[in-house]
Amino acid sequence: MDELKKQVNVLIQAVDQACRQLSIDELSNELDGLKKTVAKQDFWSNSARAQTTMQTIAKLENRVKPWRDLQNSLKEAKELLALNDTSLESELSNQIKKNSEAFSKLKQTLKFNGPYDDHDAVVSIYAGAGGTDAQDWAQMLARMYSRFSEKEGWRVVMLEETPGEEAGIKSLTFTIHGDYAYGKLKGEHGVHRLVRLSPYNADNLRQTSFAKVEVMPKIDAPDEILINDKDIKVDVYRSGGHGGQSVNTTDSAVRVTHLPTGISVAIQNERSQLQNKDTAMTILRSRLAQLQLEQHQDHLEDLKGPNQSAEWGNQIRSYVLHPYKQVKDLRTRYETSDPGFVLEGNLEPLIDAYLEYTLHL
Repeated sequence: MDELKKQVNVLIQAVDQACRQLSIDELSNELDGLKKTVAKQDFWSNSARAQTTMQTIAKLENRVKPWRDLQNSLKEAKELLALNDTSLESELSNQIKKNSEAFSKLKQTLKFNGPYDDHDAVVSIYAGAGGTDAQDWAQMLARMYSRFSEKEGWRVVMLEETPGEEAGIKSLTFTIHGDYAYGKLKGEHGVHRLVRLSPYNADNLRQTSFAKVEVMPKIDAPDEILINDKDIKVDVYRSGGHGGQSVNTTDSAVRVTHLPTGISVAIQNERSQLQNKDTAMTILRSRLAQLQLEQHQDHLEDLKGPNQSAEWGNQIRSYVLHPYKQVKDLRTRYETSDPGFVLEGNLEPLIDAYLEYTLHL
């Protein structure tokens, strides 16, 4: 029993320290405050604000509840151990083992210590060099991230898609809503290279294709990234619809340009102009936040426009399907001989390797 008491005390100290690092008490207080807001009679008078609040509550509960449950379980184990009842030794040993395993999983969140790691993610994928093969490759990557999101229990919302002429996609933008979505996927930002026998080549020759993946933190709150109105230019134009020329077209498409950096975001979801502008502003804030992280600047006015040619040269990972099979991350040196497994959305080993890599930079 003495050994079990020692294990519990060590575990309690470690869990309490982790909770302090993750500000669990502060998050719990925030959660309690939001629940009181929900109880007010006029809470649903503004449905958009109410839905945002409910989403925040769900996110906070997912973050706080596992830690509170673990703390309560350890507290219960400590109280039972104080009884010195040897008949409970086997049961308590199993309980402590389960608590230890739960803590090992939960403490992975300690790696997500970046300023936006707890945010949802905005993911854009662009076909690069390689023609139709590159467009197909871009779609394969989109499928990979969708599969990974499904496994994580995350929600994927499509924002914009430009299909390829023959196959695949030229570009695609979607949001991923889930716990630490940006923190887990930020290491995917960069150029991905595919080597395979081309299904679009009559001679079935080996083809190298490139696609660029942008992963940005989704910035919903305007006060997180303050953009001066005089620094943006908003253009409205006619969006395309289904059914041919001039069919189902409206003047609802919006392009927002950040003048100091030259970053431009265009959205035409065939929804209202106001909704398209809100979506474009969200993506613009997300891109500026990502640019701040890359350029280590504290102020937007110090940001330089993204260097497209340099980004395209920033190859982070190779996927080889022929003449051998291999996925290799060029930063972490992690590699596997099963690219099919990775392309089915099993990104956990690559993500863990990247998080370990960033801890030692």
